[in-house]
Amino acid sequence: MISYRQPGVVLTDRRFTVPLDHSDPGGEQIEVYGREAVATSRAGEELPWLVYLEGGPGFGARRFVGTEAWLGRALRDYRVLLLDQRGTGRSTPANRQTLPLRGGPREQADYLAHFRSDSIVRDCELIRPQLTGGAPWTVLGQSFGGFCAVRYLSSAPEGLAAVMITGGLPSLDAHADDVYRAAYPRIERKVAAHYARYPQDVERARAIAAHLAEHRPESAGHRLTPEGFQALGIMLGSGSGSHQLHYLLENAFVRTPGGTELSDAFQEAMRTAASFAGHPLYAVLHEAIYGQGERPTAWAAERVRAEFPQFDAVTALAGDGPVLFTGETIHPWHFDVDPALRPLRETAELLAQRTDWPALYDPERLAANEVPVAAAVYHDDMYVDTEESLRTAAAIRGLRTWVTNEYEHDGVRAGGPRVLDRLLALVRDEA
Repeated sequence: MISYRQPGVVLTDRRFTVPLDHSDPGGEQIEVYGREAVATSRAGEELPWLVYLEGGPGFGARRFVGTEAWLGRALRDYRVLLLDQRGTGRSTPANRQTLPLRGGPREQADYLAHFRSDSIVRDCELIRPQLTGGAPWTVLGQSFGGFCAVRYLSSAPEGLAAVMITGGLPSLDAHADDVYRAAYPRIERKVAAHYARYPQDVERARAIAAHLAEHRPESAGHRLTPEGFQALGIMLGSGSGSHQLHYLLENAFVRTPGGTELSDAFQEAMRTAASFAGHPLYAVLHEAIYGQGERPTAWAAERVRAEFPQFDAVTALAGDGPVLFTGETIHPWHFDVDPALRPLRETAELLAQRTDWPALYDPERLAANEVPVAAAVYHDDMYVDTEESLRTAAAIRGLRTWVTNEYEHDGVRAGGPRVLDRLLALVRDEA
């Protein structure tokens, strides 16, 4: 183990070996990385542990600097493990460069089927006794990390002292079709709110989409398309995302000797925002996280989008309506335009057609829950359906909710200590 310091915190690199397939503990092993954080002033103390599960899927734990955001508040009471879930961050990587080591698309898909919340929770249960000596720990789950936390409550509640969830209460039984059928109207509301705030962006977005439809430029091998431009709407789900999107659009064009063109700065910013190079599992596994039973996910977001023709850019450009952005929807075309995803196109297709997904949640066990649980539910969350979140909250015995419109989906980042304070008060029955 290597330890080092940042302002106010001592950090230690920790690595754990876990089975790829937990049903075969003696089989292939992979590595999972976690960064331990403890307040400098409490480094020598015996403290309870809190494990942080990042949103995603496909993102490693946030890289904090010192005690910023919610971490400083957590370090007053806990020793924190910032876990890079399997396949992410410094854990054994899974991406276009490494997955060919598994073999072809079929072998890659079979491998990645072990990278959902059920496997992540079993990783946690192997790691926990190594750190706590067997004592239960507290889980803080953001977004997909909250999905993992509900799986934890379903499968191994004995390992939990308390659970705090931010923007991540999943539906217990919805198919991916249901998830996206509810998502598109929420996305449309966010786009309408953006255009109401920045009405000048209506014509800017139409001009950009029209230019991309005609010219189809490339930036560092990434094909820039109207659909890819629409996908920038994922920014609208965060607290400052509407403003960031506006700034991205306002300098899209430059005058050149050959006429008006998209600026290099815009093309690079769009490519950076649209690329999955840093988090490919987000795209590859995005619909698989909803898979339960024999019904395939089968590119649910793409199929359901056909029920909402107002999102079609070609139709919008043919008329005088606004080009609607999309957000947190993964489509087959992502695997055509993004060089980080192209080699994984067939692998993603096999996962989309998979019909043997095990159940993730146990309603009976959740109904008998005895672990203190608190959840921040964000009003009109673009990424996670509020109505379904509250239905799940009611199905988990003793869960206490904080429903707020003060923050968007990234509230635990934007609100930091205040959000964590509120959840700690709820799980401690101090509210």
